[in-house]
Amino acid sequence: MNNLITDIKALKEETLLNLQSSKAINTVRAYKSDFKDFSLFCEQNGFKSLPSEPKIVSLYLTHLSTKEVKMSTLKRRLVSIGVIHKLKGHYLDTKHPSIIENIMGIKRRKGSIQKGKKPLLINSLKQIINAIDEQKKEEIKKIRNRSIILIGFAGGFRRNEIVSLDYEDLDFVEEGLKIKLRRSKTDQFGEGSVKGIPYFNNSQYCPVFSIRKWIEISKISSGALFRRFTKGSKLSKNRLTDQTVALLIKEYLKLAGIESNNYSGHSLRSGFATSAADSGADERSIMSMTGHKSSEMVRRYIKEANLFKNNALNNIKF
Repeated sequence: MNNLITDIKALKEETLLNLQSSKAINTVRAYKSDFKDFSLFCEQNGFKSLPSEPKIVSLYLTHLSTKEVKMSTLKRRLVSIGVIHKLKGHYLDTKHPSIIENIMGIKRRKGSIQKGKKPLLINSLKQIINAIDEQKKEEIKKIRNRSIILIGFAGGFRRNEIVSLDYEDLDFVEEGLKIKLRRSKTDQFGEGSVKGIPYFNNSQYCPVFSIRKWIEISKISSGALFRRFTKGSKLSKNRLTDQTVALLIKEYLKLAGIESNNYSGHSLRSGFATSAADSGADERSIMSMTGHKSSEMVRRYIKEANLFKNNALNNIKF
């Protein structure tokens, strides 16, 4: 009997670990952050946040709509509230008419067009790399930073994917560089994928050439590929954070004389997709590189790239 009790206890602990691992750490963190905001709203207005009810959630969504909150954020908050209820053993009907009809009304009144960050296109990318190369800074720092930006663009990487790369994920081949992506936002179960980065004709803007140079000068032979520097230019063993990627882009855009307010870490990924579409790459090949599971976003990039190419006004002569 004691063995049975011990086994059940072990099974419960293992089940708890499985439940905790069912979502990526960043996803769970986002759920908690979103629910914290909802809880604050409830506390300030004398409502119970857990368990809650559809009419209270609907009021919260209306509250968000009166602020500068994107529709995508509003929908994510709703998902987070529902998930936290489930995890705590409570039922919340997130499809209740009072919620769904309210969201539809908010959409109609505010519109659902998302003002995304600008893609970093080829010309701007070159200007950034030129600015880095011309900067009066230690060579090792310049090579690290240019490698981050070039590989982020060429691979259509998310910024957290860039900083998650390890030396062991790289495989230099005759055609260029194979990069093993062990886990991504759309690959929560860690099946992994491989991206192929070919050599560019112009070595100054070639990510493969830059990565080779980075490995050579940094002498990294295992572990995190992109690391922080301690005081001076001494390389540490600490991995960079994904926020660093966004900050680097902002820094070098300014250095290149480009207004940086409408750019972010995502601009590398969207820049690749838009530039690839502009060069004639098809939807499938773009998705193969970026790892998008849905074609909706990729089609938006293609539409953006073709905005002037397939413009009806091109056929009108003045």
